Amino acid sequence: MTDNKSTTIETAIQIALIALLGLWCFQIAKPFISPIVWAGIIAIGTYPVFLWLKDKTGLSAGWAATIITIAMLFILITPAVLISGALIENAQTLSEHIENDKLEISPPPESVADWPLIGEKVSKFWTQASQDPKAAFGRYNSELKSFAKWVLSTAAGASLNILIFIFSIIIAGVFMVSGKGVKETFVVIFDRVAGGRGIELTELSLSTVNSVVTGILGIAFIQSILAGLGFMVMDIPAAGVLAFICLILAIVQIDILLVLIPISIYVFSDSSTGTGMAIAFLVWNIGVGLLNNVLKPILLAKGVDAPMAVIFVGAIGGMMLSGIVGLFIGAVIMVLGYNLFMVWLKPETT
Repeated sequence: MTDNKSTTIETAIQIALIALLGLWCFQIAKPFISPIVWAGIIAIGTYPVFLWLKDKTGLSAGWAATIITIAMLFILITPAVLISGALIENAQTLSEHIENDKLEISPPPESVADWPLIGEKVSKFWTQASQDPKAAFGRYNSELKSFAKWVLSTAAGASLNILIFIFSIIIAGVFMVSGKGVKETFVVIFDRVAGGRGIELTELSLSTVNSVVTGILGIAFIQSILAGLGFMVMDIPAAGVLAFICLILAIVQIDILLVLIPISIYVFSDSSTGTGMAIAFLVWNIGVGLLNNVLKPILLAKGVDAPMAVIFVGAIGGMMLSGIVGLFIGAVIMVLGYNLFMVWLKPETT
């Protein structure tokens, strides 16, 4: 009996020490988890391009990964920096005005009153808001200030997220070179965890991540960048904030035309904008909004087998946890977790 008791105590101490070591390692590695996970997601999404370039050109894995990494840095970072810069500037201005009760709203164009059904009411409220914003939004003062603080904190982290994005793209290039070894490692891990289903679950994980990256995140990123560039060209107020809203809506699978059409109407109502420019902006916005319908069948032939609620919770929860980068990571991880869980629930086929 004494020997059994000693063995139990010794085992408990061993487990506690292992848990303590694991927790310690986690705390040390915690700042790098999101960038490395994001790097892995990028690597999986671009791996087919890496293989195509390597096969077509005969380059070594290292050179192929280097070319793709440089291309991604140039193509993705430049517009991201432009949009994030506008986001920071808009957020700082908006936050200062709300905090100091100095919110300024331009009066509505005369043509707003001619809008069918809602024109008169919109024009009346807009005029009131332009004359006395505090009276118009007084009942929502605390909510507006909370929103302003959230926007400012999110924008403040934009520069850091750009650096994380650059770091993740570079690490993704390293992952692409060692892709075969990384895949074999995950097969072994899944074999130990899921009882011999390593290959099945690894392939499911890769296909799920690739589908979400190309079919959801990629399209959302392209749409938000194009929309943001259109806002900046037309000098739309709060262009960075609006582009960020488009990004969130696109990731959670809500049509960004809900944002683009009202802005197009606003441009038509602005007498300082020429009719030709307004028509061109409308056509641009419709094209950007419908881009999802064109690209999704190409990039997402098999579809993402997950409810929209899972994507929504992943994207919003990820952003609340890890900022803008979490917006991307959260959607991928939640969809991956959902698919792995659903497969685990099914009995193993022989």
